[in-house]
Amino acid sequence: MTETVAVIGAGPGGLVTARWLCSQGFDPTIFEQQPQLGGQWTGLSGFSGVWPAMYTNTSRVLTAFSDLEHDGDQTFLSNRDVLDYLNRYADMFGLRTRIRFGQRVDHVRRTGTGWQVTLNGADEAFDRVVVATGRFRSPAIPEVPGIETFVGSAGALSTFDYRGANPYVGKRVLVAGCAVSALDIATELAYLGATRVVVTQRKQRYVLPKFAAGIPSDHRIFTRYGALANETLPPAEIDRQLKEIVVDANGSPEQYGAPAPDSSLFAAGVTLNQGYLPLVAEGRISVRPWMTSVDGPKVSFDDGHVEEFDGILFGTGFALNLPFLGDEIRHALDVDAVHLDADRFTFHPDLPGLAMAGMWDQSGGYFVPLELQARWIAYTWGGAVPLPDESAQRAAIAGYRASRGLSQKTRMNLVAVAFARAAGVEPHLENWPKMRRALLFGPLAPSCFRLEGPDALPEAPARFTRDAAAFGAITSNEMTERESRYWSQVVER
Repeated sequence: MTETVAVIGAGPGGLVTARWLCSQGFDPTIFEQQPQLGGQWTGLSGFSGVWPAMYTNTSRVLTAFSDLEHDGDQTFLSNRDVLDYLNRYADMFGLRTRIRFGQRVDHVRRTGTGWQVTLNGADEAFDRVVVATGRFRSPAIPEVPGIETFVGSAGALSTFDYRGANPYVGKRVLVAGCAVSALDIATELAYLGATRVVVTQRKQRYVLPKFAAGIPSDHRIFTRYGALANETLPPAEIDRQLKEIVVDANGSPEQYGAPAPDSSLFAAGVTLNQGYLPLVAEGRISVRPWMTSVDGPKVSFDDGHVEEFDGILFGTGFALNLPFLGDEIRHALDVDAVHLDADRFTFHPDLPGLAMAGMWDQSGGYFVPLELQARWIAYTWGGAVPLPDESAQRAAIAGYRASRGLSQKTRMNLVAVAFARAAGVEPHLENWPKMRRALLFGPLAPSCFRLEGPDALPEAPARFTRDAAAFGAITSNEMTERESRYWSQVVER
């Protein structure tokens, strides 16, 4: 009998997981509370933090699944392009008929060897469940003394609720945060008519442009070499190498008039943004340390400065929010606003038949690792790859728990390679000598994960060669001086 799977969420994670579950003979039903598929990419108020003018920070090559390329050749995509892509993907694999729209899941719990899903007051039974509701649905607004007294005409809200610059034209706006949404929106406001834009932040991050020297930056920093170096080299050397790439591409923030970041890139963090620092250099965006209090229209900052604003936008991250999980599941996963205990963010040995999809926080695009995680889930449940060893799973979970309290943000390349290995689709360098440089220092394109293992494709080598050379980055197998220097350190160890 075909096993049934409840997939909660019809965003990228839910769609790609359902596609691969179908390939392994499962019968998935996708529950989506919105009236259309796409998750965050719908742009619907109350459900999505995507605003009308938003473009991706990741290139089209890394904002795709391995079975479907984007139409056209533009490098970065509008949110409408991504939503159209997800609709084409769903139609390509017959997923639309599997989606039940307007269905909010209220409760999930175990029932013997199966699972019970409660929605609209009714219980439905499934053999397995995949939670793919997304990591970025509940904005985290920090406590600021007096914020409830703010009387600016544009109000105080999260960037999750931002829908364009019109309400802020001619106004003084404070943007809190230094991650992607905060810097993108501050840039948009400065260009589109805000009288004054101030960014307040707890620490200065390095800022890497989306495009540098004609090459998308995600092709430079999210590489297989970076994942291998992370396993081999001392953390200080990895930090130095990444900082070298970032600073060579865009300089350091203090060169533009922003505060100097920590000398360690890992300690400071890095944000992809194309226009923010030049606007700081022009004085069109000002930077302040973190706000300490609000009193009516006035905001006080940690340096003693006080200024009046008409609007405040908080781009300060998201809390993990999974209110529908039953007590047994919550206890096993020890869920809080930041953490979720699972082997490589996916399985827990005490919860057989349950998988989490897309529930990690990372730098870099999600499409490639989401597909790899989906394949791992489907291959494991379908028997294409062995079940994870229970002792290894528990050791991985213990290692994760030991790091609680530290930064939980990981890098796209580390997650992608971990999932690819688990799914049995990580290519072996020795099998591809003519593509070694591209596999090491080129983009972690979805095509490179169709070279070997289950569902390998005959056309994958040609497609990956094309993906690696798409912007002139990898056009030969001869490493640059820097690449040779970096790789020799890994080989020597």
